[in-house]
Amino acid sequence: MLTFVDGQQFAQSPMGDVVAISGTDGRRGRPYRHVAFVPHPLGDEPKLSSQTWRAVANARAALAKLDQASQQVRDPGLLRRPSLAREAHSTSALEGTFAPLEDVLAAATMTQRSGELTEVVNYMLAANFAYDDVMLGRKISLGLLETVHRTLVRGTVADTDQAGRIRTIQVAIGSPSGAIEDSRFVPMPPGVALTAAIRDTIDWVHSNTSLRDPVVSAAMVHYQFETVHPFNDGNGRVGRMLIVLQFLADGVLTQPILSMSTWLEARRSTYQDLLAEVSATGDWDAWIGFFAEGVRASALDVASRVDRLWGLQQRFRSILDAAGVKGLAVDIAHELISTPVVTIAGLAKRFGKSNPATSTAVAKLVELGILRRPDTSYARQFVAPDVMAAALLPFGSVLAADAPLARESNLP
Repeated sequence: MLTFVDGQQFAQSPMGDVVAISGTDGRRGRPYRHVAFVPHPLGDEPKLSSQTWRAVANARAALAKLDQASQQVRDPGLLRRPSLAREAHSTSALEGTFAPLEDVLAAATMTQRSGELTEVVNYMLAANFAYDDVMLGRKISLGLLETVHRTLVRGTVADTDQAGRIRTIQVAIGSPSGAIEDSRFVPMPPGVALTAAIRDTIDWVHSNTSLRDPVVSAAMVHYQFETVHPFNDGNGRVGRMLIVLQFLADGVLTQPILSMSTWLEARRSTYQDLLAEVSATGDWDAWIGFFAEGVRASALDVASRVDRLWGLQQRFRSILDAAGVKGLAVDIAHELISTPVVTIAGLAKRFGKSNPATSTAVAKLVELGILRRPDTSYARQFVAPDVMAAALLPFGSVLAADAPLARESNLP
C-alpha cells in the first residue's frame, strides 16, 4: 500500500504539490507539523493503453445494456429504490458503517432505527434528492453537493458546524493511530484554494463533454473529488454518488440505478492504492482501467437484477390474473419490486385507501403467496419473499428472469 508518511512519495508528482501544514490536533490536543497534497486542476483526457480503452468500451456497452434493461419495466422509476438500497448499504460499508441489507430494505416500515441504519437511510435521501435534481435538467453544482452532504450527516456524529459546507479544518485519511503523521493520505488544507479546487472540478464536469468519453470523465472526476476531499466527512459516499450523477448528466443512463460500491467494497485496498498511485505518478491508465471494469461488472450485475425483478413483476401479474384478482391488490403487487417490505398503514397512505380495504388486498396477496408475514419480525410488516431473495443475492449471481422463484408452487 502506498502511504503518505512524510509526503516524499508524492514530492515529484506531476499531479500536484506537497505543501507544509501545521496546527493543533483537535482530538489529541497537541500541535503538529506535517505536509499535505494539493492536486493540480484536471486537464485533458489522458493517453491510455489500448487495453484500457477496450475496458472503457466494454463499460459503455454494459451501461447501454443496463439502460435498455430498465426500459422494459413499465414504470422504470420503481427500480431506483432496490438499487439505491444496495448502493447505500455498500457505500456506507466502505466507510465502516454496517447495517444489514434486510434492514435497509425495510427501513421505511421501522419506527426506530440504529445509528448505522440512520446513516444508510440518509444516503438514500441525499441520493434521491440529487438524482431528481439532475434528472430535471439542473447542473451538478457545489450547492447541490453541499445539500447532499448536509443530508448525509444529519442526525449522526458528523452533524457538526462542518455539515453541508466546504471544510474549514484539516483532515487526514486512514491513520491507524489517529495521528496525522501516520495517515495514509493527507488532503489539501482548508481555505480559499480548497474552495477553488472543488469549484474547478465541478466546472470541469460541464466543460467539453462532447470531446470526452463519459466513463473516462467519471473516473477522472472521482479521483479529483476524493483527492481534494472537500468535506470533513462523507467524501467517499458523495464521490461515489457523483459517478451516477455524471452518467445521468451525460445521458449515459436515464435511470439512476447503477450501484458500484459492492464491487469496490470487495476491492477496497486496490481502490485506495490506485487513487494514491495517480497522485504519486500521474499514471491514469491503471486507475481508469480498474474503474471501467468496475462500471462494466456493476452495470451487468444491476441489469441482471432488473431482468429478475421484471420477471417477478410479470409472474405476480399472471398469478393475480389466474385468480381473477383486480384493483388494489394488483396495484400493490406491481410496486413490490420497489418495496418488498410493506405495512397496511404505509400502503393505505401510498394508495389513498382505507385501512380495511388495504388489509383485504394484502390478505389476498398473502393467500396467493406473493406476500407473507415473517415469523420473527415487526408485527405489522409483510414481505414479498421472492423480491427480497432477489435483492439479497450476492453480487454477480445469475438473476435471469426465468430463474426459479422462492416457491414454484405459487406459479399458475
